[in-house]
Amino acid sequence: MEKRKPDTRERRSEGGRIDSAVEWLRESPIAYNVVAIVLILIAIIAACSLLMMILTRHGTHRAVPDFTGITLDEAQRVARDNGLKIIINDSLYVPTYDGGIVLDQLPVEGVEVKAGRKVYVTINSFRQKTVKVPYVAGRSLRQAKNMLEVAGLGIEKLVYVEDIATNYVLAEFVGKDEVSSTSSIEIEMGSGVTLRVGMEPDKGTTIVPKAIGQSLQSAKSRLWEEGLNVGKVTFDKGIDLLNEKDARVYRQSVPHNATASLGASVDLWLTLDDKAVEKNSAASDKEAKRLAEERLEQEQERQDSLEQAERDDVVRALRQSSAMQDNVTETDEDEFF
Repeated sequence: MEKRKPDTRERRSEGGRIDSAVEWLRESPIAYNVVAIVLILIAIIAACSLLMMILTRHGTHRAVPDFTGITLDEAQRVARDNGLKIIINDSLYVPTYDGGIVLDQLPVEGVEVKAGRKVYVTINSFRQKTVKVPYVAGRSLRQAKNMLEVAGLGIEKLVYVEDIATNYVLAEFVGKDEVSSTSSIEIEMGSGVTLRVGMEPDKGTTIVPKAIGQSLQSAKSRLWEEGLNVGKVTFDKGIDLLNEKDARVYRQSVPHNATASLGASVDLWLTLDDKAVEKNSAASDKEAKRLAEERLEQEQERQDSLEQAERDDVVRALRQSSAMQDNVTETDEDEFF
């Protein structure tokens, strides 16, 4: 059935009703203001929605290209073509790559982002940076370690020799060259120096810290601080220079909380498997607790032995004193008679 169009009389009637409504609003200030506020709010909401769509580039999503393996200049050209921006976040020195090559990116390839998004990249340095070796002899081991780490260096080896003070740095070497206060030796960042450290004869042991769960650099720092050397470092498959910073120690050759000689080496194993780290960390804590209890028992036994020895010495001294007094009394009696 065909829909009937309103005739002229009906249209005039509708127009009259609209005019009557407008006239009523004009005569009623409260109603007029309410309607005006509602219309203004609707207009503001519509304008904000349109502005947000413009600012957030609604509907302009695109997939991030793969920038790894190409030069920085090429990466910037590809980024411009895709409405993206390249930001250099870090640099590494990987000898197997040419300088200026993009090694890593964030967001990674294939992630959907909006136009204008910044992509942070890590590029390969043209050569390894070199830094001046700070002079750390004459300081405590902890101070020396901190100064080297601030300079971007580490400890190649700790060599302990008998001295009147334990963990006091006596000399510093780069290879066979001794570092002095006037030296200007520069070596590659990340390299290490050899420290000759003092050790009192009766203070030649230390407690092994917990390396499990730590990054390689953090684990090294903890071992050095306790007077221990870092031995062989083994990485699980899949770990390279780019993701090495994400790897964590999940095994150490000398248990956490064990007693070790100053200068002893601790081997480390690293993985990207968080479950392996968590499992071994719990086992390490359990073993550390057992070792602590065992050491406490040994210390108590040693203390008891010392106290017993002291009591025996007192008894022996009293007996000797009593015997001497008896001898003196007998001598006096003989002289009297």
